[in-house]
Amino acid sequence: MTSPMKPLSIRVPRSLRAALEKLAREKREPVTSIVRQALRSYIAVQRFRALRRKTLRFAEAQGFLTDEDVFRAVS
Repeated sequence: MTSPMKPLSIRVPRSLRAALEKLAREKREPVTSIVRQALRSYIAVQRFRALRRKTLRFAEAQGFLTDEDVFRAVS
């Protein structure tokens, strides 16, 4: 079930709006869909980075110093 949508108004530079509209035409998607997906991606990345900052010292204590260390451990 999709949650109800609420409008959000933002101001963007003309060049950004033009690039967004061009992308929407190329992808044949509404501008609003592209903006929603961009916001979802941005929020996901920010949450991941926050979680990573919180767990970094614990990971380092276990010897996980790089992303490669983690990938080796889970592969």
